[in-house]
Amino acid sequence: MELNMLTAFGKQFVRGISTTACACGKRNFKKFPIYNKRGTKDFKAKQAKSPHPDVPIHTYGVRPIGYKNGSAFVEIKELIPEIIVPDLTGFKLKPYVSYRTSDIVQPPLTPEELFGAVYVKKITEDFKAGKLGPDNQSLEPSAAERLTPEEAKEKVSSIRSDIV
Repeated sequence: MELNMLTAFGKQFVRGISTTACACGKRNFKKFPIYNKRGTKDFKAKQAKSPHPDVPIHTYGVRPIGYKNGSAFVEIKELIPEIIVPDLTGFKLKPYVSYRTSDIVQPPLTPEELFGAVYVKKITEDFKAGKLGPDNQSLEPSAAERLTPEEAKEKVSSIRSDIV
C-alpha cells in the first residue's frame, strides 16, 4: 500500500486505501444482530416457520419449559413454573403495610430472658409443691425442661413475635 502526500499552503493531504467494508449504510446488516422484534414482518414470518440457525431467537431471560425435537416442541412438566399461593381466608392482617410505620427493633435475646420465658414458671410450681430433688433438679421434668437450647430459643422467639 502506497501513500501519496500532497502539500498545499502548509496543509498536508494524505490519501489512503481501505480494505474493509463500509460500516455505515443500509446494506451492511451483518454487524447488527437481528432478534425477535428487530426484523421486518417477512423476516419474522420466516423465522416462525423455519428459524435460521445463525439468527438466535432471543428469549429475554425466560427459561425454556421444554426442548425442540425436530420440528416439534416437547414440553416438560417439571420445568413449568408453579406459583403456590396460600389460602388467606380468615387472615387477620391486611396485605398492605404502609411505609409510614415505624421499624420494629428487637434487642438480642439474653440468657436471663430465655430462662425466664421458658423455665421459671415450672420451677416455681415445683418449689411450692416440693417436687425438687437433690441439686434442685425437678423430679417430674416437663416438656419445656427437656428442650435443647436451640429448641428453647425457637420457642421464645415465636412467643416474642406473637407479642409484638
